[in-house]
Amino acid sequence: MVQANSENRFTVLLANESEQWHANLRQLLEPQGVQTVAAKSGREALGLIETRPIHVAVLDQQMPQLGGLQVVKLMRQLKVAPPAILLANQLTTHLLHEALGMHVFSVLSKPVDLNVLLDALARVMKRHYEDRWPIEPNHG
Repeated sequence: MVQANSENRFTVLLANESEQWHANLRQLLEPQGVQTVAAKSGREALGLIETRPIHVAVLDQQMPQLGGLQVVKLMRQLKVAPPAILLANQLTTHLLHEALGMHVFSVLSKPVDLNVLLDALARVMKRHYEDRWPIEPNHG
């Protein structure tokens, strides 16, 4: 699944404070033709979502400035809402209910098993992009 240029690549935003986590996922995803974009804070993640094509956002619930659910809420208000996968230290009923109410695609427990995350990304592609690489950015 190699793309001709980066503009047509499936782009995943990885929003988490850990540079090592970004590096590990980049090494795993980029050979598969997936472009990764890293953000270390919620504000940085939101800025990237507003300014470039993002096909799925993987958001840590506990980031500096804005948490994952706050980013999802602001994305919806801005009408720029790629599917979101939320990573959380504790999967409480309250968190799951709130995430479901905001149409978060999936909520995964941290530390996230990379196979579980890959499965969630595959399900996003199947459900939102019908197993095809998106050509146009998903802004809605």
